[in-house]
Formats: sequence, structure tokens, C-alpha cells
Amino acid sequence: MRLGQVIGRVTLSQSVPAYEGGRFLIVSPFDREHFQQGGQPPEGLSKQPSLVVYDDIGGGVGDTIGFIEGAEAAAPFENPTPVDAINAALVDEIFYKPKK
Repeated sequence: MRLGQVIGRVTLSQSVPAYEGGRFLIVSPFDREHFQQGGQPPEGLSKQPSLVVYDDIGGGVGDTIGFIEGAEAAAPFENPTPVDAINAALVDEIFYKPKK
């Protein structure tokens, strides 16, 4: 699982039945610099590319989420579904103090 901040939403022009009840979020993943700052919100976007994450638990813009990528992302669906990343957690706080 990786952590990231939701920076936007994707609007679809057509609905796919497998994705009913959820939505797609644009996520800026946290990188090492984020955690070296003691878990404080980073200035601007991550240096890593943003990605699209399927969400059915209610993440919104500005939220910190935990997302899973790869084959595990398709596990919650009954039938094989083409999805690369899925929201697995809504994160309230991060407690981390890097060693100096």
C-alpha cells in the first residue's frame, strides 16, 4: 500500500457496470521527501507522476488515502475488471518522526 493525496476527480462520459457505485480520483503519491518533512503536507505536487485510482469508500479532493496497485487492485471485484489502482483506506493522520 502506498499513500497519496487526492488532487482531483475524473468524470466519465459513459458508465461501465463494473464500476457502478464508485468513482475515479486523481492522486499525487507521496514520495520520500514528504516523509522526511515529518509527514507534513508537501508543497505542491509530488515529483512522481499522478495516477488514477478507483474509489468506492468516499475519498475526496484534499484527502490522504492509502491505495493498492497491480493485480491486488482487481481483487474486490466479482468479475475480472481492468483497474490499476484502488483506494483501500482513508487516512486521518500520519505519525512519523524521521531520524536526523
